[in-house]
Amino acid sequence: MEWKVLCVGDVVGDPGMDRIRRSLRYLKRKCGADFVIVNGENASVVGMTPAQAEEIFDAGADVITMGNHTFGKRELVPYLEDNSRVIRPANYAPQTPGIGWNVFDTKAGPVAVIDLIGRCNMDYGPDNPFLAVEKILKQVDASIVLVEFHAEATSEKLAMGYMLDGRISALWGTHTHVPTADVRILPKGTGYVTDLGMTGPAESVLGIRPDLSIARFRGDLTSRYRWAEGETKMEAVAFTVDSATGKCRKAERVDLWD
Repeated sequence: MEWKVLCVGDVVGDPGMDRIRRSLRYLKRKCGADFVIVNGENASVVGMTPAQAEEIFDAGADVITMGNHTFGKRELVPYLEDNSRVIRPANYAPQTPGIGWNVFDTKAGPVAVIDLIGRCNMDYGPDNPFLAVEKILKQVDASIVLVEFHAEATSEKLAMGYMLDGRISALWGTHTHVPTADVRILPKGTGYVTDLGMTGPAESVLGIRPDLSIARFRGDLTSRYRWAEGETKMEAVAFTVDSATGKCRKAERVDLWD
């Protein structure tokens, strides 16, 4: 049996939330996805509120993943404790609120979703993700295993992909908000892409107004970052998995632009 998961890039600000509300169910139907995972850590630009999480779920997501801005909105903390469908990086310190992986019941059987964060140019001093995922995989009892790697360095993501090739069904990167052109199936059967991209303003610098980013890089006095206006996009990848073997059979970009 073939089973398809749709993975949607980081939702940025109100424009990204509007795009999720308008387009997520459409894209799910269009690509025939059985399961939807959305990165929501930038729904408030820095962080996500419980109300935004509920909106993303109402729009059709099955799981929301987070990253280095997980605790940008502290009101999310009790929500994380009560909602096992929102997953923060598993290699955060063990006392951190929330969970870093979970197993979900689907028509294809149990599906494990693991969220990891990289260490290159990241704050919070997370544990080594390469060692952390090894410990997690020993506890997972599911034929389909999906991993999101929220990381800055492309080399770190690629290395993780090759380490887990043939041991998991798919791995995708998030965080840089720029889609990569390397969607493929690795030699031993794991679907892979270095970065999904983002959901939000199309004409922007990672979702933010270009003039504000330009001013920062010039060294000018800057105002608070604000998301860009105008057309929006949803960047995503769909992985088709053989539910019996857990191997990825197809990986493809399914981006939407206004």
